[in-house]
Amino acid sequence: MSPLAIFHRLAHDTYSSLLLSMSQVRSFKASTWEDIVTRISLWWEQARAVVVVPVFKFLVALCLIMSVMLFVEMMYMGLVVAYIKLFKRKPEKVYKWVAMEKDDVECGSESFPMVLVQIPMYNEKEVCEQSIAAACKISWPSNRIIIQVLDDSTDPASKELVKKECERWFKEGVNITFEIRDNRKGYKAGALREGMKHSYVKQCDYVAIFDADFQPEPDFLFRTVPFLIHNPKLALVQGRWDFVNAGQCMMTRLQEMSLSYHFMVEQQVGSSTFAFFGFNGTAGVWRISALNESGGWNDQTTVEDMDLAVRATLRGWKLLYLDDLKVKSELPCSFNALRSQQHRWTCGPANLFRKMAGQIIRSENVSLWKKLYMLYSFFFMRKLVAHVLSFCFYCVILPATVLFPEVTVPKWAAFYLPSLITLLIALGRLRSIHLLAFWVLFENAMSLLRTKALVMGLFETGRVQEWVVTEKLGDGLKTKLIAQEPKEEHHVRFRDRVHLLELLVGAYLLFCGCYDIIYGKRTLFLYLLLQSTGFFVVGFGYVGRYVAASSS
Repeated sequence: MSPLAIFHRLAHDTYSSLLLSMSQVRSFKASTWEDIVTRISLWWEQARAVVVVPVFKFLVALCLIMSVMLFVEMMYMGLVVAYIKLFKRKPEKVYKWVAMEKDDVECGSESFPMVLVQIPMYNEKEVCEQSIAAACKISWPSNRIIIQVLDDSTDPASKELVKKECERWFKEGVNITFEIRDNRKGYKAGALREGMKHSYVKQCDYVAIFDADFQPEPDFLFRTVPFLIHNPKLALVQGRWDFVNAGQCMMTRLQEMSLSYHFMVEQQVGSSTFAFFGFNGTAGVWRISALNESGGWNDQTTVEDMDLAVRATLRGWKLLYLDDLKVKSELPCSFNALRSQQHRWTCGPANLFRKMAGQIIRSENVSLWKKLYMLYSFFFMRKLVAHVLSFCFYCVILPATVLFPEVTVPKWAAFYLPSLITLLIALGRLRSIHLLAFWVLFENAMSLLRTKALVMGLFETGRVQEWVVTEKLGDGLKTKLIAQEPKEEHHVRFRDRVHLLELLVGAYLLFCGCYDIIYGKRTLFLYLLLQSTGFFVVGFGYVGRYVAASSS
């Protein structure tokens, strides 16, 4: 055989061997990948049967128990309110109340107790004039009342405006003082605490507190102080918030529904049954001796008002709520302002529960039933379980059941029970009952923020001590919103509007809804698609009104 033939044969054999080797490699890889996929599939089926499904069944059972507990709690509160309304158990029938002679106001009768009115402020130039004016118009002998404006403003324009307003009313004969400090230590609690240290406060018997957006009626003290005068064990008389901008947008209407239930049911039940409820931080009158005996204002949490109410109760003092005493106030119409407010209102009580539970249990001045009410009803059910259940069950576990047909949720828990709970809440504001579906979707979307804040409060992590003053617009609300032409929206940074966690949950709900349409045999996709839309709307910030930051 010639050398050229040998070379050609060698090249052919080499090429054939290479093709055979590559074919074997491909065959080996294919078999290997098939084997890996088979093993993973087998492992997942085993894990699903042994771990995932049992865990989900346990979580469903846990949520069902919490649902029943919450329903029983709300039914109990509903029955108490029905009893109060049916038998007309007004506070005047339970506590001694004697009207004070209004004819003595002008002559400055010494029979009137000395009252301090505190108005804490922080960069409140939009509302400072109306709140100071409302406080100065309170009907009470001029020599028996002191208006104390506590201004922590860091904005020079706001501080100057508040100062001029105080000077204007002082010239008109009102006993008003303008107090500032060189730091914001303790935030609102710190300002109130410093305000109580002034020498002229020693002559006062009671202190009324109004946030900067609150406008009490002139007869506010005549309706509250008599309860304190004639009932020496009463430490606080709290009024109800009324909202001047409830119809501003959809978000404010939904807030009104939640807060109306809080005042009409939760506050009234606590006051009527155990003389305990969480002080709302404003629109209330405290007995100064009770406030001092309870340790004064404490900034250990961001809910200094609730903290003080708990400590006063542990000292044996009683608290009274008046549902028919309404004080005008303002709801946040900016979504970011609402988020900051809800974070504080959820994180604070959880953190307070962590710090005060032991003291409540050990207290000797509180009955066993009252301790049970404070720990179980007030804190555990309303401040913890209600938020966790809304998010974990209705936004995580219930949607996941479409992926695990082995896990079933009874219809009474998935539909009937939450429907009854929602209807009970709607009774607080019947005029908005047509917005009930929107309220459910919005509250579930907000439950993510609240659950996150709750975890921060319980474990004292992250922004547990964060205090962001809720933005208020006051009388300038309409003007400020009209001034915002569509072109202003171009200046809104995308990252300021978008909330990533809400978008992720929305995507999860959308996936579960689509999966249920394709593979499921339930109608849960109707709820899942609607709720995912709710999360997307909240996640992209298309709720409420966008209020541009002040230029000052």
